[in-house]
Parts: sequence; C-alpha cells; structure tokens
Amino acid sequence: MDVAGRIREKSASAEDRQSQELVSFLEVPASYPHGPPEVRSIQTHISWVFIAPPFVFKVKKAVNLGFLDFSTLEKRRHFCQRELELNRRLCPSVYLDIVPIYKSASGFSFKAEGAIAEYSVRMRQLPDGWFLSELLVKRFVGENEINRVISCLDRFYESETSTPEIEQWGTPEKLKISTDENFLQVEPFVGRTISPAAFETIRHFTNHFYAANEKLFRERVQQHRIRDCHGDLHLDHIHITPEATTTFDCIEFNDRFRFIDIANDLAFLAMDFDFEGRSDLGNLLLRNAAREFGDDGILKVSDFYKCYRAFVRGKVQSIQGISMKTTTLEEHAEQAARYFRLALRYAVSGSEPFVLAVIGRVGTGKTAVAKKLGSELDLPVFSSDEIRKTLAGIPLTERTAAERRDDVYSEQMTEQTYKELLAKGLTALKTHGGVVLDATFSSQANRELLRQECAKAKVCLQVIELDVDTDKIERRLRARDQSVNEISDARLEDFEKLNSAYEPPSELVPGLIRISTDNAVSDAVKMILLRLAEKQSITANGAH
Repeated sequence: MDVAGRIREKSASAEDRQSQELVSFLEVPASYPHGPPEVRSIQTHISWVFIAPPFVFKVKKAVNLGFLDFSTLEKRRHFCQRELELNRRLCPSVYLDIVPIYKSASGFSFKAEGAIAEYSVRMRQLPDGWFLSELLVKRFVGENEINRVISCLDRFYESETSTPEIEQWGTPEKLKISTDENFLQVEPFVGRTISPAAFETIRHFTNHFYAANEKLFRERVQQHRIRDCHGDLHLDHIHITPEATTTFDCIEFNDRFRFIDIANDLAFLAMDFDFEGRSDLGNLLLRNAAREFGDDGILKVSDFYKCYRAFVRGKVQSIQGISMKTTTLEEHAEQAARYFRLALRYAVSGSEPFVLAVIGRVGTGKTAVAKKLGSELDLPVFSSDEIRKTLAGIPLTERTAAERRDDVYSEQMTEQTYKELLAKGLTALKTHGGVVLDATFSSQANRELLRQECAKAKVCLQVIELDVDTDKIERRLRARDQSVNEISDARLEDFEKLNSAYEPPSELVPGLIRISTDNAVSDAVKMILLRLAEKQSITANGAH
C-alpha cells in the first residue's frame, strides 16, 4: 500500500473510532441536558436514531453511497437543515431544530465546549403504538385509516407547486437515471440476495415498460402529476392517532428521489401493504386515492412503480446487510430476497391474483421448471402427479404397480385429479396471490376446465407449454429408471401412447407462451420470466 493509501486507511479508522465513541455517548441518558429516563438507539445504513423521551435525536453517518453523500461534517449539517425544512411541510410540530454536538478534551457534550463534532436533528417523540406498521399488526387498519392518509397526502400534494425543473423527473429518460442506478448498485448482490434470472427480468420489464408506455409518462407530466413529494412513504413513516395523522421522515438527501409522480409516492405504501400480506389494503389505497385525486392514471402506472419500490427496498436491505456490521446480517439478506421476489412478481404478473399453468407432453421438464418458477416467485406449486398418487393412496416416489394402473389412470381418476388440482390451486391463491400448476393438461377438455375455473374465480391465467425434441424426451424417460425420487409413473415404454394422446393447445394461441427445454432448467425459467415481463409491460393497466 502506498503512503496515500495508508493515510486514508488511518483516517477512516479514526473516523470509525470517533463514530463509535459518539454512539456510546448518545446511548447514555446522562449525556442529554433534559435527563431522559432511558435511551433507545436504532441504526440504519445511513443514520443513527436515539429515542430519548420526550425527544428523538437523529445523527447522519459519514457515508457516501453514490445516491447520497454525508461524507463531510459540512454536508451532514446541510442535510440536517434540509431534513428540517422538508419535513416541516408535513409535520411542523414534530421537527424542532438542529442541535450541534461538541467535542473537547473531556469528550463529547451538548454544551458549547470545544469544536462542533457532529449535528443532530431534534424531533418530538411520537407515542408508541400508533405507527401504521403497529396498527397493521393489531389489525386496526381499515378504510377509515386509509382515507385519513389519503386526505393528508391530498392536502400535501395540492400545496406543492410543480415547476419545469421538478416535472422533468417524470419523463422516461430522467426516471431511467434512477432505475439504471439501482440496477448498477444491485449487481454485486446478484446470486446473493437476488437471482440472476430475477435481476434480468426486472431490468427487462423496467426498460420495456418505458418503451411501451412513453406516451403515458409524458401525459402524467402534462397533467402536473409530478410534484416535490415525500419519497419514502412506507408504513413506519405514518403515525395515526384519534387526533392526528402525521407523515414524517421524507427524503432529504437527493432531490430526484422526491421529484416524482404522486403515483410513485403512493406505490411505496401500497407495496409495503403487499409485502405484509395485506394487498387488499394496498389496492384500497390506490383505488381510493385515484378517486379522491380524480386521477385514474395512478392505476395505470402503479405496478411499474411498485416494482421499482420493492427493488429499491431489496437494494437497501442488501446494503444494510453488509454495511451495518451487526448480528442481523442474515435477517437483512432474507428481507432483501423477499423484496426482490415481490419486485419480480410485479414485473411478471402485476398485482392481481394469477395462475401459471406449466403444461406439455410427458418428459418435457414440467416439474423441474414449475418448482424453479415457484422458488423464483415465492409461490406454491401443485403437481397433478402428486395429487393423483395421494388420491390413490400410493407413496409419492413409489411407481404405481402394473395391476393398479388402469384404475389410477382411468378417465374418472384423471377427472378427479384435475378437479382437485384446480381446487387446491385456487384455494392457495387466497393467501399467496399466485400459484404454479404442474400438469400435462393433455386434453382440450381439461384446459377448458382450467380456463373456466380461473374465469369464475376472476384470476389471471397464463399457460406455458414446454417442448423438447423427441430424442431428449426418450433419454429423460430412460433416466427415470435410475432415479429414486421420481414421482411420475411415465417411462419410456409409455411414451408412444402418451404422446399420441396429447392434444396440442392450439386453442390457447396467441396468448400461449411456448418454451423449449432443450437446455438447462434455469435457461427455460429465465426465458419464461422474460416473456412474462414483456407481456406485462405492454398489457399492464393497473386495474385494481
């Protein structure tokens, strides 16, 4: 290492030491002039928050993450001031002042002794138990609370005047600066918190959506829907008591993250509801906001922005997992993976309940592809092979005895199997929002049953037919004789009969997605996801 490198390393080490000493100082109740009974600290990837009743002190970390730069004391002072000014737009009584912290030979102090070592934003503490995230856990969030949030935001958005400087950030070329930055910053986490297929699919959806919906974005600009918004509107940043609705902690460190479409702002909160398993509330928020604001266009772009927001949360959780040096590394990685899977769901299917049916001739790799799709999208997978054997009382990995096959594969048993497959799948939709079905669906009658049941349940259906050349099917069927975990009974000697019974799904064209499984399962899954994302970017209409 050269001399400059050693100096930088020594300086960074000194900064780390000072930061640790400052945190230790701020965690002690006696450090504060008002003598709080206790102090609780909360760490994020960009700041420390110290709850010292009846106040809260927030200190920015000396970090430069590209999209924010708090690397110098002067920059931290500037952004403390910005935080105060911007948040007073929504909650002036909460954001009080900027408090300098001094350092002398005797250590840190709030008294004006020595030089200013750091700045903190001082806020009034909001009472516990009333944050929207807490109310949600207690199941105290309903239409009344949603409408209170909407009314609060409506007054805020109306008070913000659009300018050409702000509105330019609603155009596709300006939006792309933020989304391209996100993809660049997430690249180091590919294969760790996000799969390569999910990363490529979300990027493909995002860029294809810009191209397919350029007119829609420009209409939003012309309608003055781009405002100086909150920028970080999630469940933890909204506080609702019987007396007041308080929205706090907006983005202060980068103006372009606030100069956004109001649909983008709302999409963050809707995505947060989805993440917590309450998509009913997320959809209610968007529907009611569209009505209250007289802005149906919100619903046309909400899935795009929800995908963007979930991806950003995945990025932030990934960064926190490596930057905070805490024991919660695995927890952050798990949360990041969940957000990325949610972003992928928006990219391939939007917000509506959906059924992915993986069909095709015997030996085309349906089960492997269906399981991988289920894993990528965090969806349950139901297999006709498993259901048939369960109904027949046969152990899953035991091949059906020859003398029982006529009964187990009779027309009546097949009909019962498919009915049970659809019943299980549609029931699972109520809690998972999507499901993958794995079955040949070799007859048009069974495919028609699938279509009718999905239409009756008002869920979207996408059929994916897998295909591969006959030689590979024969090799795969021959290999099943050596497999101890094979559930399907089909073997090479059954191929001719099963192949001739397969009725090509020509009635499903043009909506059918047909994919070759000549190569690896991962290649087929990636191709399916990309095709789904392309369709979603064109057909997404945000109907909730």
